[in-house]
Amino acid sequence: MGQVLDRIEQYADEIRAEGAEGDKLMRLSDTSAKRLRDSGVMRMLQPKEYGGYESHPREFAETAMGIGAIDGAAGWVSGIVGVHPWELAFFDRTAQDEVWGEDSDMWMASPYAPMGVAVPVDGGYVLNGRWSFSSGTDHCGWVMIGAAVGDRDGNRVMPPKILHVLLPRSDYDIDQDSWNVVGLRGTGSKDLIVKDAFIPQYRTLQADKVFDGSAPKEFGRTQTLYNFPFSCIFPLGITSSLIGIAEGALACHLNAQRERVTVSGTPIKDDPYVLFAIGEAAAEIAASRAAILETVDRFWDMTEKGREVSFELRSIGRRTQTAAAWRAVRAVDEIFARSGGGALQLKTPMQRFWRDAHAGLSHAIHVPGSIFHSSALTQLGGEPQGIHRSMI
Repeated sequence: MGQVLDRIEQYADEIRAEGAEGDKLMRLSDTSAKRLRDSGVMRMLQPKEYGGYESHPREFAETAMGIGAIDGAAGWVSGIVGVHPWELAFFDRTAQDEVWGEDSDMWMASPYAPMGVAVPVDGGYVLNGRWSFSSGTDHCGWVMIGAAVGDRDGNRVMPPKILHVLLPRSDYDIDQDSWNVVGLRGTGSKDLIVKDAFIPQYRTLQADKVFDGSAPKEFGRTQTLYNFPFSCIFPLGITSSLIGIAEGALACHLNAQRERVTVSGTPIKDDPYVLFAIGEAAAEIAASRAAILETVDRFWDMTEKGREVSFELRSIGRRTQTAAAWRAVRAVDEIFARSGGGALQLKTPMQRFWRDAHAGLSHAIHVPGSIFHSSALTQLGGEPQGIHRSMI
């Protein structure tokens, strides 16, 4: 495994214990955030000229899994915040210098959903809006968010034109009371509020150029990493952390069951039905992991050889990623149901893994409907339209 995960794993017990504190704080504890920062996980996809590692996406995915298996919230924040340096690599050099020039460890929050409107003005845009689900935002100094371009009256132009824009921490407010949830509590995925913030043109990027892969080419990024498909790398950190959460739940379950005896006096080791369920769940989680990593490796090889990763392959890749998430969480349900009443105790990490897994599954990147539709239609020779092309 990579050096980043090695640095994390030496503090596994401490990070696991701090997960309970994060649950109460509704954000990562300062100590956990510092451990992630010191590990370099947020620099894995960052350009080398700014102190990054330019790691293989597989290593990034395995790292997000490993951290998620220790603490779900820490894995989730690593997987989401850790992807943003990949896209910042396509922004104007002035924007990259602003974010990384003085601090190569600067974190950027999100989200990408165009919940606000950017009105054109001389030299850029004026942005207003409210964005939900900004994971890890308390520990970030910048934010990269989606914005719909508006007309002079603030109405969204049609057909929609979407930008990804950068704002420093001084240009937005965090609604500290907006995150009170049942799972992934420690991610601190709070709302952001922007009022009349000026966005210079160089801090904007057309979203469609990120999606279709033209942004890195226009900037001149020739590395395989930066020409890797957005629709694979953006969901990668999210789903990998979720699979890691499932792996953490399985490890926690196995540890608790080794000496457990049921109320009937039967040791779990002697119950063939429970053993079958555990084995099946473990196989499903392992299959989810393998499926995600196989897609990454295959797309990497194609990109490295200069071959196009077609829309059909990308849609199948998204199907694989989405299905892996659902398969892993269903497996968590199977083992949680056989963990006994002790797993319900808030003092045990098992219940937090279970809650975090279900919360992670609710992310928009894991909604299967349009993705399954698109993958099937392309394989039948059809041409998906509208929402069935979204995020592919």
